[in-house]
Amino acid sequence: MLTTPSTTERPAVPRVGLLDHLEATSDTPVAAIIAPPGYGKTTVLTQWAEHDPRPFGWLTIDQRHNDPAVLLRSVAVALQLVDAVAHPPLSALGSPAPPVLETLLPQLGAALSASHRPAVLVLDDVHLLQSWDCLEAVASLIDFLPPGSQFAIAGRGEPPLPFARLRAEGRVVELGPGDLAMDRQEAGSLLEGTQVDVSQVDVPELVRRTEGWPVALHFAARSLRSGSGRRVADRFLADYLQFTVLSSLPAWLVSFLTRAAVLDQLSGPLCDAVLQRTGSANLLETLERSSLLVTPLDRRRQWYRLHPLFRKLLRARLARRQPALAGELAGRAAEWYERNHLPERAIEYAMAAGDRDRAGRLVVEVALPMYQAGRTATLRRWFDWFETSGPAGHPVELAVLGAWLSALAGRPAAAERWADAAARGPSGEPSPDSGSTGDGWRALLGAGLCRDGAERMRTDAETTLALLPATSRWRPTAQLLLGIAHLLAGDLDAADRALADAAEVGEGAGVDTATVALAERALVAISRGAWQEAETLAERARSTSRGVWLERHLTSVLLHAVSARLALRRGEIPAAREHLARAERLRPQLSHVLPHYAVQAQLEVARGHRALADAATARAVLRDADDVLRRRPGLGVLGRQADELRTQLDLLRGDAIGALSLTAAEIRLFRLLGSHYSFREIGGQLDLSQHTVKSQAMSIYRKLGVSSRSQAIQRGRDLGLLEG
Repeated sequence: MLTTPSTTERPAVPRVGLLDHLEATSDTPVAAIIAPPGYGKTTVLTQWAEHDPRPFGWLTIDQRHNDPAVLLRSVAVALQLVDAVAHPPLSALGSPAPPVLETLLPQLGAALSASHRPAVLVLDDVHLLQSWDCLEAVASLIDFLPPGSQFAIAGRGEPPLPFARLRAEGRVVELGPGDLAMDRQEAGSLLEGTQVDVSQVDVPELVRRTEGWPVALHFAARSLRSGSGRRVADRFLADYLQFTVLSSLPAWLVSFLTRAAVLDQLSGPLCDAVLQRTGSANLLETLERSSLLVTPLDRRRQWYRLHPLFRKLLRARLARRQPALAGELAGRAAEWYERNHLPERAIEYAMAAGDRDRAGRLVVEVALPMYQAGRTATLRRWFDWFETSGPAGHPVELAVLGAWLSALAGRPAAAERWADAAARGPSGEPSPDSGSTGDGWRALLGAGLCRDGAERMRTDAETTLALLPATSRWRPTAQLLLGIAHLLAGDLDAADRALADAAEVGEGAGVDTATVALAERALVAISRGAWQEAETLAERARSTSRGVWLERHLTSVLLHAVSARLALRRGEIPAAREHLARAERLRPQLSHVLPHYAVQAQLEVARGHRALADAATARAVLRDADDVLRRRPGLGVLGRQADELRTQLDLLRGDAIGALSLTAAEIRLFRLLGSHYSFREIGGQLDLSQHTVKSQAMSIYRKLGVSSRSQAIQRGRDLGLLEG
């Protein structure tokens, strides 16, 4: 056919970027536009022909053109119609094939090379050209092109032309699916062209879902215009793919694609294992070259994927025709991924296959490293699947992990459910990963949840350490819980030793364990008056924890509160406020499920607000701590500390206004008023004159309503501005 296709069926969106690129490479002999159906290859060629000043000869390939004589006659006619050749040997092109290739091909080539009028010859649907003689003829004609002329080759797959040589010589410009996909602006123009109100459409989401596939965007625009919704658009697209893609493929290839659609990524070995066949690697490479909506994921062409919408169609086809097969194929994929040491992928396919045993075993293996890497959303999805996939019981280790991770994610109800499941599970043999029995796992969870008080928490932590092997990844957590238990009992020395062990091992093994252990040690140092040591420990905790972790995880609340307390002592009010603000953003995740940590953190946050003379906020935080203490009353010294803080807040009345008005310079001075230094010595430390120190001290007395240094110190202690 020698026709230029019409574009009146659907509104044509100007492909300005593509046209600019083609114009900039107009001296390149070959322009290859290779993409699956529906990517607008013909539309781009038509717009290019309208935009380019050169004449375009157009030949749409069909099966007849696999005869060299027919092909060359059609090429000659197309070139003659645009005056690209003056005297093509048309009369001789009816000869049998060998003379055409041996004698008349050079004649047509010579006529083409002698042309003085640059032109573009379009060969559309070139994927239908399968005769080697014809392909050889096209390759030869490329070499005859005069300067300024081009061959524009468009098709669904890369034809076996010498593209490697052309690429090496810089004689081909290529446009593929990624180039032809529409961006947000072009998608918006398409919608406007179909009279869709773009302001009512989430265009970025539409482009993301379709990956810019023009035909999919066209069907979406039609459904939006008619108000029929996504399901109708999907049906239009399914019919289109069935007609343009699947109907032209042999049954065995349709079967391969339909079953392979179970996999979100494809490789030769994976497809061989899952589909129980051989030669998949070569087939995938062939499919990619044929542009059958198969896209390579790496430069080595080892991994591929199907276009998401094509895959959706194929999966629906499989569900209709062989509904039980998808689960069987997913099970084989899970086995292959596990065998190839890719546990996360294996988990996803095991879940798709409903294989709870394999999924549970693998989740136990990867859960802690994933949590430490901040992959909490994936972990939550996996554990939710276990809860909703059936009534079967859970292994103790999996249940303990579910309880721990739910507690750390601020999901108390889920944590309680998983804890109950752990209590019901059998003790069993030692886990191959942790080396601990079910009793050891239950003891670890018991220490963390602290349902029966601080003394039982200590016993459970010691039991866990006795049952855990020295190499267990959970040993730092058990050491941390033991240190907190000693802290609740008021034994600061024992607490600091256990916390130091947890921090030392945890810094190399886990994010939150080390962060919490170092923050707890900073609290111990503060209670001993070792402020410089507390500063060092807090800085270590902050450097251990990544920025995103500090912003998102409840195990950072205590560190933020301790950091605020240290900033206040340095007189850095803005920094203290910032740390408290970060703690407040995370504080809603605290609950009775981790009662020791929740109360500790709440008390430290409340102390920070009290030091800033914000009594209302401090009382609100203290009420939250009291709620936890009512549900878990046996938390040792924390109950007494809450009572002491409540008394201090009762004193924070009219004095609060004066305390709140202290400047940063006055607060820095105030910290040193509680020391044994004289005004002159304080001035030396702050690099101030003795007169300035005295003036600032008098201002502090006036704001606090006192008349002496000793009275100011006592008032500062009452307000929490100075340590007792």
